[in-house]
Amino acid sequence: MPIDYSMTIRRGILFVKARGRDDRLEDVEAYSRAVLAEAVASGCTKVICDETELVYSLNLVDTYELAEFISAHAPGVGRAAVVCNPGQIQDASFWENVAVNRGLQVRVFPDLNSAETWMEGAGSQPPP
Repeated sequence: MPIDYSMTIRRGILFVKARGRDDRLEDVEAYSRAVLAEAVASGCTKVICDETELVYSLNLVDTYELAEFISAHAPGVGRAAVVCNPGQIQDASFWENVAVNRGLQVRVFPDLNSAETWMEGAGSQPPP
């Protein structure tokens, strides 16, 4: 099943809700491009992706390549938070580590409230 997503802007933050399954790296890259394009078009430098209904099924190599891809294509996004199903936090944390090591200001959370608190209260500090 391809990734289905919707986007809204609230309080200057681009909120993305994604559902489905990330079976192919190409599909996830297309989803990522769409989110980045909307962030640039709307002038949002903060993005929160709610992926609690998105099943991560990429292998480790594809997850690594995805983090590199996003880091290379997201210079206009100041900060991004990804909320994932807590059962997938290990895969998401690996992706976060690769992306942060390449300069992206991103952090993974197990719930939306934590992501919003980090996004709204962290100022200009990079993620830990």
